[in-house]
Amino acid sequence: MYTFDSRIRYTEINHNKGIMDPSSILNYFQDCSTFQSEDMNLGFSKPDSCRRAWLLVSWNLQIIRQVSLGECVTVGTWPYGFKGFYGYRNFIMKDSNGQVTSVADSIWVFMDMETGYPAKIPGDGFGYKLEPPYPMDHKSRKIAIPDKLEDLPPFPVAKRNIDSYRHVNNVQYVKMAEEYLPDDYMVTNLRVEYKTQAVFGDIIYPGLSQSDGKYIVVLSGADKAPYAIVEFTGHRRDKHD
Repeated sequence: MYTFDSRIRYTEINHNKGIMDPSSILNYFQDCSTFQSEDMNLGFSKPDSCRRAWLLVSWNLQIIRQVSLGECVTVGTWPYGFKGFYGYRNFIMKDSNGQVTSVADSIWVFMDMETGYPAKIPGDGFGYKLEPPYPMDHKSRKIAIPDKLEDLPPFPVAKRNIDSYRHVNNVQYVKMAEEYLPDDYMVTNLRVEYKTQAVFGDIIYPGLSQSDGKYIVVLSGADKAPYAIVEFTGHRRDKHD
């Protein structure tokens, strides 16, 4: 497992609940895998880094305990499988006592950025060491879109949403979707299915469905084709949270 240590910053907590939003946790996870690639000389410093890239297909995040300001954490990641052009990777966050606070499963596709098509993963897996998958609830990467969605006001993709590959960063979709959650809503599970890439200047048309404590936010283009589908499961906050 590749790990790095950190401490939860004021800029990473929710303005209302004083805890980390799912998007902040995913930023830690995304940074962890990036650090590993950089340390293995497989990141942005590699000559063909702009030609080949790992693109995220889905997240399945389970929040076991909410983390708050000032806590010291260890963030870890490891790949557990390669198949064709797909890669499978787990992430974990532990507190200073070694207790797991959140864990995630993710699926990635290895892309040739020049052709726009998936590329076969080399037999050596680029030297990544495979480890057993984390024993979590491995939910389907497919998220069913509800028949009825509440149409919400559209908004443009801003420069702050764009990453080095010139499309909307995967965590930015989650931050967009979090805007539609009630202030007292505590997320315990998050799933994201990525469909296609939005770029600077695109207009996002959000759709919202809420039922039995579950919120689904569909972020689509003008043609109603989704860029990403985000599903939150949780509960309204009470005095014990």
